[in-house]
Amino acid sequence: MSLPALFFYLFASVTVASGLMVISSKNPVHSVLFLILAFVNAAGLFVLMGAEFLAMILVVVYVGAVAVLFMFVTMMLDVDFAELRSGVLQYLPVGVLIGLIMLAELVLVVGGWGASGALPTTRGGSPIPTDMTNAEALGRVLYTDYLLLFQTAGLVLLTAMIGAIVLTLRDRRTDVKRQDVTLQNARKPSEAIEIVTAPTGQGIAEGRGVR
Repeated sequence: MSLPALFFYLFASVTVASGLMVISSKNPVHSVLFLILAFVNAAGLFVLMGAEFLAMILVVVYVGAVAVLFMFVTMMLDVDFAELRSGVLQYLPVGVLIGLIMLAELVLVVGGWGASGALPTTRGGSPIPTDMTNAEALGRVLYTDYLLLFQTAGLVLLTAMIGAIVLTLRDRRTDVKRQDVTLQNARKPSEAIEIVTAPTGQGIAEGRGVR
């Protein structure tokens, strides 16, 4: 077995195992750590395929930003996971149905490949350039042949981001204390501070305090 094939099986097996651990780990922090491991091994697969630019983007963007963001959000949010698990049985039939549909699709795809005798080859794709780097070739393909689709994908992501902000935006005027800038600028020096004489032995905790 050649060295590239050995590394391929190593990266692929660790990626699949990490993906399984992401969905099977009970601790969400451990799931995020396994997700980072899966991203790193997927980057190794990209390097073996000669797409070093995609490998670096995967490490910098997903591992360095997205996965770390998941980690901080998971650790900072006080989520009651016992309450979340209590509703699993309610949605279990729908989940099983979706899983069976996906399994049937995978069986049909793999069965089609097996009936044809070989994996489908790329037809009409861009040839592998030899006189330019991987990043330059990827940029030319995205911004020339697939420019319209690339811009459409960006608009779809922008619409999804705006929709998520609108759906999660709440009117917090009653929950959060806000200062009135007009009243703050119009107040007089005599109103800025109030001296309170606290009784002996009680302190200012029981009094009105100092503003």
